[in-house]
Amino acid sequence: MHAMDTTLDYAETHFSQLLRLVANGEEVVLRNGTVPVARIVPIPPARGTRPKVGEITSAPVGWSEKSFAALDEEGIKELGLL
Repeated sequence: MHAMDTTLDYAETHFSQLLRLVANGEEVVLRNGTVPVARIVPIPPARGTRPKVGEITSAPVGWSEKSFAALDEEGIKELGLL
C-alpha cells in the first residue's frame, strides 16, 4: 500500500481527488504544517457483498428419480391441489 503525504490546505481543495486515491488502495496522511494529524485509509470490502458472476455460493442441488415421479392422490392433497 502506498501512502501519500499532504497538507490540510491541499486536502481541503482536492478532497475528491484524494478519495479516488484511497478508493484505489492508497493511504493519505494529512499534515497540519509538519505535524501529521489524520490518516485516510481504504475500508475493506463489506461482508455479504454480492458474489461475482459464476462464483459458487452453495452446494449443488441434488434430486432423485422420485423427484420427477407423478403425484399420487395423497401428494396432491398435501399440496392443496384437491
